[in-house]
Amino acid sequence: MDRKKARELAEELVGKMTLEEKASQLRYDSPAIERLGIPAYNWWNESLHGVARAGVATMFPQAIGMAAAFDPDMMQEIGDVTAEEGRAKYNMQSRRGDRDIYKGLTFWAPNVNIFRDPRWGRGHETYGEDPYLTSRLGVRFIEGMQGDGEYMKTAACAKHFAVHSGPEAERHFFNAVASKKDMEETYLPAFEACVKEGKAEAVMGAYNRTNGEVCCGSPALQEILRGKWRFQGHFVSDCWAVRDFHENHKITKTPEESVVLALENGTDVNCGCTYQKVMNAVEQGILDEKYITESAIRLFTTRYLLGMFTQTEYDKIPYTVVECKEHLALEDRAARESFVLLKNNGILPLDKSKLHDVAVVGPNADSRVALKGNYHGDASRYTTVLEGIQDYLGEDVHVHYSEGCHLFKDNVEALADPVMCDRLAEAQECAELSDVVIVVLGLDETLEGEEGDTGNRYASGDKNNLELPFQQLELLRGMLATGKPVILINMTGSAVNLRTAEDHAAAILQAWYPGGRGGKNVAAVLFGETSPSGKLPVTFYEHDKDLPDFKDYSMKGRTYRYYEGKPLYPFGYGLTYGDCLAGSVSAEKIVRPVDEKVEAGETAFGSSDDFGAPYGMDGLKVTVKVRNDGKAATQEVLQVYVKEEDDANDVTNAHLSAFQRIDLAAGEEKEVVLTVRPHELASVDENGDRRIRTDRFKIYAGFSQPDARSKELTGHACAECEARI
Repeated sequence: MDRKKARELAEELVGKMTLEEKASQLRYDSPAIERLGIPAYNWWNESLHGVARAGVATMFPQAIGMAAAFDPDMMQEIGDVTAEEGRAKYNMQSRRGDRDIYKGLTFWAPNVNIFRDPRWGRGHETYGEDPYLTSRLGVRFIEGMQGDGEYMKTAACAKHFAVHSGPEAERHFFNAVASKKDMEETYLPAFEACVKEGKAEAVMGAYNRTNGEVCCGSPALQEILRGKWRFQGHFVSDCWAVRDFHENHKITKTPEESVVLALENGTDVNCGCTYQKVMNAVEQGILDEKYITESAIRLFTTRYLLGMFTQTEYDKIPYTVVECKEHLALEDRAARESFVLLKNNGILPLDKSKLHDVAVVGPNADSRVALKGNYHGDASRYTTVLEGIQDYLGEDVHVHYSEGCHLFKDNVEALADPVMCDRLAEAQECAELSDVVIVVLGLDETLEGEEGDTGNRYASGDKNNLELPFQQLELLRGMLATGKPVILINMTGSAVNLRTAEDHAAAILQAWYPGGRGGKNVAAVLFGETSPSGKLPVTFYEHDKDLPDFKDYSMKGRTYRYYEGKPLYPFGYGLTYGDCLAGSVSAEKIVRPVDEKVEAGETAFGSSDDFGAPYGMDGLKVTVKVRNDGKAATQEVLQVYVKEEDDANDVTNAHLSAFQRIDLAAGEEKEVVLTVRPHELASVDENGDRRIRTDRFKIYAGFSQPDARSKELTGHACAECEARI
């Protein structure tokens, strides 16, 4: 069904409602209107990495882990599987009369905020620090969620619009101040792509203010969203964000005034309770009924697009698709692609035939919580890292296990002597009995996450610094002191300081929060069933002392595009069991045929010459010759970075402009062609104007970014060339 027809049907239905009935439908928990045959509907559902908070579902790696795969095709598959299971659950629950929260078809994902600071607790919900990577993954996830059938499979929601990334403790009253340049260059591109390319049916506003205006009642943001980008879907507040207008931001005095500000500025659904005051605002004469009507029409347009009032092709999706064999296979693939090998002195992959005893120690080794991330569903069966290694080795190799220490407390047992970790001696004994020590450290959703969620221990979910809890560092040092080779498995959703392990461990694998079967897939990589191939979607800094203030939203000094220091592990970095490099790169402009017409708005950012490109220029064709000099076949992520040669408006460092996941057999050479769009050739000035301002560019291609630290870590420099347009 096209949007025009859906809106016509919505207008007709809403036209039959009383004012009170229309107002009732703007709540997230919309009640039934029995006389019109409208069932109750709850708009609040979650699907950050699989259907969440509604029982069993295929549990993919946390979003930051999926981002590390640099695999847009897989993201679309994950979105489709999530929608398939979401429909299956909706069909079953509706049939049984269950229309409660987390049971609908409107899913509040993806989170396409930029992970600008590693201390932000919710960063692991995002696709990392780069707006280009975020936009490519977000668009494809949305396309998978919404499908391409006659009706939408489910409705996706890009959140949190806009300029939102901490601090969590202050989000209900914080004002994020961002320049026009930073807005256009960093904070808005992913949302723009999700709206224009992905056709996201919904957008969620953030809690905070942006440049003085509350995000769920902002004329400036709505002008960008509905004016400049021509967004046609519905807009939802973050939960209880409208209440913040009067209680915390103090920009309104009463709930009724907050209702008016939100509705007049495009917030159609109130996640919260403030819209219970809609009729009060009408009775006080401060709210025009037309805003209620328009929001109701938008919401019923979405419901018609989802086919809620007719029979659709999705109604027959059976519950048996939930955690089916094919979906679990995709979960495994996603986890294996997400792991990032940060260091390897040659110890990996481990050879089972040469091992007699293996020690597995650490608070995340046998933790189910560390598999999940946040905004998660439930797996019918979990495989922790310990269990994955035990299952792989079977009875042939003895696995010695010790928790080693508590995740963050002084001791595992409450009555133990606080001076000495009560599991350290056990861990040391396990290590001394073994050929190799696998130490599994990190965080989980109780230490980094959303304010108020899961009882976060530190800074309302944010991290105070980049250090692992002290007890874990002591355990790591104790294992290193045994003299046995140590492999660190780090399970975090963000960058932490791994300098001690970098200096002394034999290998380091960043495993993120890898999903319900994560341990099985960690074992598969450790023992060489598959080569690790993930890349960091965030910069791993050595410490936070040279990062800007957490509350400063200027991008200067933040992320790989603007950071001028030496990172511990750079964005885009990750080793494999192969040895892949780019031998050469060439670039030529793509010229559209003279008689080929391109309508403005046809692509994500309008016609190709919208940014001042030469007429008919459709970007750059980049050809890269790559080879694998190693002895192991592997997947790799080929990356193209661009730097304008003579443009003072450009970002500090070369920026990611194209990427592609490829397969390379041992000794294989091949030629790969990628496209750099005009949007990635344009720079942004201080007024927020995006334009192509030069005809000369430096192009870099390789399996990392073109910085000195990546070259030091990989032993390979990127291939480079100049391009003229």
